Amino acid sequence: MARCVWGCVAMALLLGWGSGSAVAQEASGEFRRWDANSDGQLARDELPEFFRPLFERIDADSNGTISPEEDRRFRGRVISAGGTASAEGRPPMNPMPRLPDSVRVEFDIPYAGTDNPKQKLDLYFSKNAKSDKPLPVVAFIHGGAWQQGDRRGGFRMIEPMVASGDYVGCSIGYRLSGEAIWPAQIEDCKAAVRWLRAHGKEHGIDPERIGVMGSSAGGHLVGMLGTTGGVTELEGSLGADTSTSSRVQAVVDLFGPADFGAFMLEAPQGPVARLLGATPQSKPELAKAASPISYVSKDDPPFLIIHGSKDPVVPYSQSVAFEEALEKAGVDTMLVKVVDGGHGNFNTPAVPERIKAFFDKHLLGRDVKVGTEAIIAK
Repeated sequence: MARCVWGCVAMALLLGWGSGSAVAQEASGEFRRWDANSDGQLARDELPEFFRPLFERIDADSNGTISPEEDRRFRGRVISAGGTASAEGRPPMNPMPRLPDSVRVEFDIPYAGTDNPKQKLDLYFSKNAKSDKPLPVVAFIHGGAWQQGDRRGGFRMIEPMVASGDYVGCSIGYRLSGEAIWPAQIEDCKAAVRWLRAHGKEHGIDPERIGVMGSSAGGHLVGMLGTTGGVTELEGSLGADTSTSSRVQAVVDLFGPADFGAFMLEAPQGPVARLLGATPQSKPELAKAASPISYVSKDDPPFLIIHGSKDPVVPYSQSVAFEEALEKAGVDTMLVKVVDGGHGNFNTPAVPERIKAFFDKHLLGRDVKVGTEAIIAK
């Protein structure tokens, strides 16, 4: 499907379009809230700004408004793209990824001592590993506005590392904001890192070479992992490995929010408000405490930040400010601008190549150059 189509669908998933039932018999809650004049139709200017690029795709009959039926059909397509909703009413899990013959996987490993399907991780191994010694691991944390998505889609992002034979890949699940509010998400991610460090050798993982990568909401979470390695109050008490360090050795932050204080116009039903349980403007101290930029210190690991210059969801200025704070603290940091890039979907091999070079340098110790020059979105 064309890039513009999937870019719109990705934005819908990020911001929550797709959280309603595909078989609902009446207008969804979002539809009713957005229908300012209560006429049973949505005009373009009634949509939140971020959703307006989707208007023509949802308005199937091109009559200039979106009906409840058109809304339901679009939601159904989004959910179908992500899998089937569970009987328990949890957000849908993506199908098992199709793996190349050269990769084996261990699915559904619990890391928190619970049977919660969100508190599990998947491990990916190359059958052609270049060493029989423990390998570094790159763990991916998915996006979805902290309210959508799951770990199943993570393999696509870590495949280049696994395919090289130099790394073990990991995809981490975490509780979404509809199940638990902040700081549950970072407590889950830290528990997963502790599990990797405590049990890594059993799986051929070097526990002292843990890299993390995340996109959007996942970018925020890996940013938190990178800047809060010694912050006791965010460790939580999940799992049997609470005395193990949750520090990571390298971070790739893909267009993640870094400072919730800059989201002062967040709506009460917006993704940040749902994550925090309150709008940033009503609880500024809570917003600060959930922001990676608040914890920057000189002992943070190296960061690679990649962000589209025309991101309509997370402003590029978030990453600029984050890079400046990290550099001021003396952290090895590089920001790569994707010129004219939106919220991901950059569609250029330069991005995964830059990511792999970064991990090769900081987890494998290779003498490689990680370019900081801008990348042109395609």
